Amino acid sequence: MADPLLERAAELQRRGEPFVLATVVRCEAPTSAKPGAKALIHADGTVEGWVGGACAEPVVIREALSALRDGRARLVGLYGEGGRDPGRAEGILDYAMTCHSGGTLEIYVEPYLPTPSLVLVGHGPVVETLATLGRAAGYAVVAVADASAGLDASALGRRASVVIATHADSDEDALERVLRTDAGYVSLVASRRRAATIVERLRQRGVPSERLGRFKAPAGLDLGAVTPAEIAISILAEIVQHHRGDKGAEAVPAAAPATPTEALDPICGMTVEIATARYRSDAGGRITYFCCLHCKETFERDPQRYLAEPV
Repeated sequence: MADPLLERAAELQRRGEPFVLATVVRCEAPTSAKPGAKALIHADGTVEGWVGGACAEPVVIREALSALRDGRARLVGLYGEGGRDPGRAEGILDYAMTCHSGGTLEIYVEPYLPTPSLVLVGHGPVVETLATLGRAAGYAVVAVADASAGLDASALGRRASVVIATHADSDEDALERVLRTDAGYVSLVASRRRAATIVERLRQRGVPSERLGRFKAPAGLDLGAVTPAEIAISILAEIVQHHRGDKGAEAVPAAAPATPTEALDPICGMTVEIATARYRSDAGGRITYFCCLHCKETFERDPQRYLAEPV
C-alpha cells in the first residue's frame, strides 16, 4: 500500500518546494512514536504527519529548519533518564527527553531541496566551461547571452547562483537587475580594477550599499587560476563553498536578527522557537515560552521561583 506522506513528498519534489522528511528510526519505551513514523516539515515550520509529541516535535522542527538552511541531514536523539549510551554518541545531535520520565527516540532528519540553478550571463570560454562543469555538479544551468532580453529576474531565489561575464557595459545593467533579486550568489568575471569601476557606477545609479556588498568580484576563489578552464573551476568551487557552509558568508553577509528568535524553557531548559511556540505565559510580568503544556503549568504555579533562577 502506498504511503500518503511519501506521495505528498513526491508531489512537493515535483513542484520544486523545499521540505524535510523526518523518520523515527529507533525508540525505547515509553514512547508513543514507533520506528517508521514519519513527518514532513515545510519551510515555514508547519508539520504534516507525526514523529512524537510535545518534546519531540519542537526539536524536530528546529533541526528541520536548520537542515533546510545548511542542506545537511542529521540524526537527532531524544533520551530519557538513563537512556543515553555514551558509546553511540558520535554523529547524533543529543537532546534530553524533558517532558516525561523516560523513553528514547532517534529521528533521521533529511532535507529535500530544489535543484540549485546556475545562471550564466554572457559568453566566452569561461562561461562555456562553467556550463559544462555546472551540469556535471548537478546544477540546473541557464545560459543567457543578453541580460536585457533573456534574464528572468523573478526566478532568482536563494538557491540561484548568477555569474555575469558579458565583458561590456551591459555588465552594469545585468548586475543592477540581479542585485535586486534574492539570488544567493552573484559574481562578476572581471579584473579588480574593472570591478571597482563597476561598483562605483552602480553606486551612482542608486544601488544600495547592502546590495552592492552581496556580490563577489572578481569571481572565484583565489587559486592562482590563469586559463579559462582554471577560472571556471575556481568560480564553481566558490559557488559550492557558498552553498555548503558558513565560509560562503563573505560573499553574502547575513544580517544579525533585530530581536531574539529563541528562548529557553525555564522548567526543562529546552530551546524553544519563539515564532512557533504554542505555550507561553505572561505570569510574573514578562512573556515566557515553553516546550509543552506541562512546563507552562508548572511555571504558573510559582513563576517567581523560576524567574529568580538564572536561565
